[in-house]
Amino acid sequence: MSRHAYRLPFGAELLADGARTRFRFYAPAQRAVALALDDAPPQPMQRGADGCFERETVAPPGSRYRYRLDDGLAVPDPAARAQDGDVHGPSLVVDPRAYRWQHESWRGRPWHETVLYELHVGCCGGYRGVAARLEALAALGVTAIELMPLAEFPGARNWGYDGVLPYAPEASYGTPDQLKALIDTAHGLGLMVFVDVVYNHFGPDGNYLHAYAPDFFRADRHTPWGAAIDFRQRAVRDYFIGNALYWLLEYRIDGLRLDAVHAIEERDFLVELAARVRAGTEAGRHVHLVLENGDNDLALLASGYTAQWNDDAHHALHVLLSGEHEGYYARFAVRPAALLAQILAEGLAYPGLPPPGAPPPTLPPDAFVLFLQNHDQIGNRAHGERLITLAEPEALRAAVALQLLCPQIPLLFMGEEWGCRTPFLFFTDHDATLAPKVAAGRRAEFAHFAAFADPLRRERIPDPNAPPTFAQSCPDFTAAAHGEWQAYYRVLLALRRRELMPRLSGARSAGAEAAGARAVAARWRLGDGSLLTLVLQLGGEALPATLPAGRLLFESRAGAAAELARGALVAPACCAFLDDPRPESA
Repeated sequence: MSRHAYRLPFGAELLADGARTRFRFYAPAQRAVALALDDAPPQPMQRGADGCFERETVAPPGSRYRYRLDDGLAVPDPAARAQDGDVHGPSLVVDPRAYRWQHESWRGRPWHETVLYELHVGCCGGYRGVAARLEALAALGVTAIELMPLAEFPGARNWGYDGVLPYAPEASYGTPDQLKALIDTAHGLGLMVFVDVVYNHFGPDGNYLHAYAPDFFRADRHTPWGAAIDFRQRAVRDYFIGNALYWLLEYRIDGLRLDAVHAIEERDFLVELAARVRAGTEAGRHVHLVLENGDNDLALLASGYTAQWNDDAHHALHVLLSGEHEGYYARFAVRPAALLAQILAEGLAYPGLPPPGAPPPTLPPDAFVLFLQNHDQIGNRAHGERLITLAEPEALRAAVALQLLCPQIPLLFMGEEWGCRTPFLFFTDHDATLAPKVAAGRRAEFAHFAAFADPLRRERIPDPNAPPTFAQSCPDFTAAAHGEWQAYYRVLLALRRRELMPRLSGARSAGAEAAGARAVAARWRLGDGSLLTLVLQLGGEALPATLPAGRLLFESRAGAAAELARGALVAPACCAFLDDPRPESA
């Protein structure tokens, strides 16, 4: 059993005697700062040339503290390891070495073995609730869980993208040690743990940085969330890079998903972050950095990043499955099967966008994370409908087979694996000033959609701040134990583990093409030289194709491969074939 801690660039560091703590607070705009510790009189802090104020004093674990600015405002520590309550409350001194890790030998898993399962900790009952679900997920065939953002946010309910204290795990979910126990339990079951981190903005409530460190933000550039973070500043870079290393070293997570990096203008910061993570983590560990990048810029994948979320694949498949064509689906409504074929062969498609300035790099298929649903694609719908309520069942079964047998890395969203019909809505818990603005803004987002042109229909969009909106978004996991969908996912994931995972490292596309308005055939040369072929038919005219070479691995509907052999596959289905050139004795 061992203990792990990361020395933070800022914040409260418990010293070796276990009773004294060094406090370091970056506040360059302040002339004077005092440490307000528990109920004691404020203690003045020493200002350094770098704009940091420091003080070392007796403060054992559990001590409550704030920093008092020269105008009297008391603020929490922006690098707090924990909060006593919420974003406006005091911070807590934490002993990061108090937790004794049980699975010290864990070093992660290679990326090609990844099957991601994205979940919202609050909807799963907090850190302990998630831990209770892990054994079932491992048995299903999941190899990694991805936790939506954990940074302390205002109130008790939030997607997590309104976080303002990125070092403090959300207190309403449990304690830091309970989070560590969740991660430790996952490792004992062979599961990796990823955390979704938000480095492109702070939430609208509880961010006090403007008061004492205005240089954290740019006055000349704004984002949808307010003033842009100024990554030209050394202190800003160290703050966020330190956060990445903190999660990886102190919490021993296996990977980060970086939210919306297209909103970060300073690309060299992202390059530096990856380099420092690679240099700062222990040798022999598998550490994975995954991007969400709305610009479809693949250059970062050559700079230390492992993979990128594949929104293009989702959009093309969603159009084929649902027929929807408004919003960002409009770009995929013309020849969606041809776009899907291009995506399966090349990774992305760029429909309706100017081509990249240089030819995109040739990347392996596992450089992309493929999903049919995620928190955004369900939750950004007005009523949070899941795909199972929008698609024809056999077509959805076929698309799931494509997703789980494709060499791209699959990601499932909580409940998807058992056909959950519970919506996943956008929810928050803002104060009385901000809540009505958020509700009004949420409804205004849908004004340009035909279904919500009538203001009365927009008024029926759930209020994000209403407690029932959150309650309706929490799946009933007691329904997950049985059912056809769960059995279907279990079979597919077992097939992926047995037949494909050993061959995925080194896989490359061998071409793909549309075989009809809603049909695609795609091939990959796997790492051992075998050829994987997937034929997807989502309905429409007969699929004009010859039977692929190799043995039939899977058909999503009984008899589909026989129909394909006759060139008459009309009903939705996905068939997978594996042609292994090696002798059977090999």
